[in-house]
Amino acid sequence: MAVKTSGKKKSAFKVPHTYVIIFSILVLVALATYIIPAGEYDRAENASGRTVVVQDSYHTVDSNPQGITKVLQAPLEGIKDSASIIGFILIVGGAFAVVQKTKAIDTGIIKITKRLKGYEVLIIPVVMILFSLGGAVFGMSEEIIPFVAIFVPLALALGYDTITGIAMCYVAAHIGFAAAFLNPFTVGIAQGIAELPTFSGMGYRLFVWAFTTLIGVAYVMYYATKVKKNPELSITFQHDQKRRKEINTDEAMNSKFTTRHGLVLLVFFAGIATLVAGVIIKQWWISEIAAIFVAIGILSGIVGGLKAGEIADSFIEGAKDLVGAALIVGLAKGTLILATEGRIIDTILNSVAGVIGNVPSVISAYLMFFIQSIINFFVPSGSGQAALTMPIMAPLGELVGITRQTTVLAFQFGDGFTNMIIPTSGVLMGALGMAKISWDQWAKWMIKLQVIFLIIGCLLLTPAVLMHLGPF
Repeated sequence: MAVKTSGKKKSAFKVPHTYVIIFSILVLVALATYIIPAGEYDRAENASGRTVVVQDSYHTVDSNPQGITKVLQAPLEGIKDSASIIGFILIVGGAFAVVQKTKAIDTGIIKITKRLKGYEVLIIPVVMILFSLGGAVFGMSEEIIPFVAIFVPLALALGYDTITGIAMCYVAAHIGFAAAFLNPFTVGIAQGIAELPTFSGMGYRLFVWAFTTLIGVAYVMYYATKVKKNPELSITFQHDQKRRKEINTDEAMNSKFTTRHGLVLLVFFAGIATLVAGVIIKQWWISEIAAIFVAIGILSGIVGGLKAGEIADSFIEGAKDLVGAALIVGLAKGTLILATEGRIIDTILNSVAGVIGNVPSVISAYLMFFIQSIINFFVPSGSGQAALTMPIMAPLGELVGITRQTTVLAFQFGDGFTNMIIPTSGVLMGALGMAKISWDQWAKWMIKLQVIFLIIGCLLLTPAVLMHLGPF
């Protein structure tokens, strides 16, 4: 006699909404302020005028636990502290919506797709190497957000998925950021604090950059090829089906690339070229970059034949689509505010740094890497993390036989690789907002690559310790 089954499938575990995850982290940080003793390091200005931590100055202070009132206030405080990046995200979203309204990007992507027929996979290494160089040379980070809106539709049109589109620019740039050989915001500042010659150790860093970039490119190409053969393997499959219909409609496939389309793309790429030049030569940041996108949106609408009202409506719609991502940035910043006001960040740093001196040199280097990764969750800023940790880590490393150059390398890895997954990174959340996917979708894909980079980071630190990477 056959056993009758109900036919009901067991419900699979569902990852909580991104807002739920980040708010839960916010609550956990608030609870930690009741458990972890409060403490602080003294700060002082160094020769460069940068505020750094004074070594051996840690001392306990009165605790300042963050109660329910502070937890509820944290999102708004985070929004206030993140106002520039939030405004930037909304402006970029609005400007891109104007460009997309002209259909210039859609028709341009279709034209590229037809030309690359049979050679689509070659675009991945070319684009990734360029973005990796951007991260390695001038610390490309916030500037990546607008590129996501270009490469996601391109990846979809070429038969790949949203993840591939993000990885081509965002992951590539942060591989370069982590393995940088010239990045002034990480290598330059960290070496300055460690009193090393500026951009010393270039030879080994070039090898590190080439090796990690090669691994990243190979991983993304393997994944993209697999997803192209079987799109249902993609975490974003359902999402991509909807986006692909928006891009690859019969109308778009048969549409003609007009002079107006060409002028819109000319305005757009001229704006991007101005942005890159300004960042490299003039050290532009959020305000100047946002101004470029305001200009791109207005000029693209004009040369694209849109009426003033259409430009305004498109801008509003584009900004509206990114409100969710912008609010997440503020919520994530709220966790950092609670940790700072609760005075537990320095205590955590002091505690974990104390562990380093009790193990062999190679293990100490690995621990530095892991500790910097943890600190990066609370201080997702390369220059900020360098100012906080290097005054402690550099001399501490010397006590256990690790050169200051190797300590800087461990800092780079810890700061750079985790930028690809931590939800407290405003740049990551902005990029995911541009791609219109949630953090939990991204994290499901990214976790494997994080493990790979964790292993690679340790492998690359080993010879640095053993050969006493210098000059000291």
